[in-house]
Amino acid sequence: MGRITTYKPVKLFIGMISRSKDLIEKTEPFLISNWGTMDIKSPVVPFDFTDYYAKEMGTGLLRQWVGFEKLIEQEELSNVKTETNNIENNFLNSSNRQINLDPGYLALSKIVLASTKDYSHRIYLKNGIHAEITMIYQNKQFTHLPWTYPDYKSAAAAKFFVDLRQIYTGQM
Repeated sequence: MGRITTYKPVKLFIGMISRSKDLIEKTEPFLISNWGTMDIKSPVVPFDFTDYYAKEMGTGLLRQWVGFEKLIEQEELSNVKTETNNIENNFLNSSNRQINLDPGYLALSKIVLASTKDYSHRIYLKNGIHAEITMIYQNKQFTHLPWTYPDYKSAAAAKFFVDLRQIYTGQM
C-alpha cells in the first residue's frame, strides 16, 4: 500500500499577455500584493505565436512571465487562478480583457498550468479550475508535450523556465 506523504512546495509563476507594456507593469502591484516579491522576470517579447486572443484583445500583443520568491503548496494553484481572473477583471475594457494572466507552477520535474477550460489532458482541481502538465523536465531541459502552447515552446520561455528552475533548486 502506498503511503500518503507531504510534497515540497513549488515555484509560482504567472504568464502575462497584453497589448500594453505599461499595463503589464501596472498589473505587477496586484500580483505582488497577493504573492509577494518577484525574483525573476522574462523580457517582454512579442506574442506572435497564435491569433487566439486577437478578437478579444487585439493585435500587437506582448508576453512576459514572472516568478515569485515565496514558494506555494501545489493545491493553492486553483485559488491563484481564481485570483488572477479577479485581477484581470480590474482591467476590463467593456467586457474584453486588456490583460491575460495565466498562473502555473514549476516543480523539479514539470511545469503545470491552471485553466478554466476542461479538456482531455486536464485534471479538475476545484471551483471550476483545471490543471495540466504542459512540459516535463528531462535530459536537463524542458520537453514539450503534444498540447504545449506555442509560446511555451519559444526560446524566451525555455530560458525563463530554466532560470526559474535554477532559482527554485537553490531554494530547495
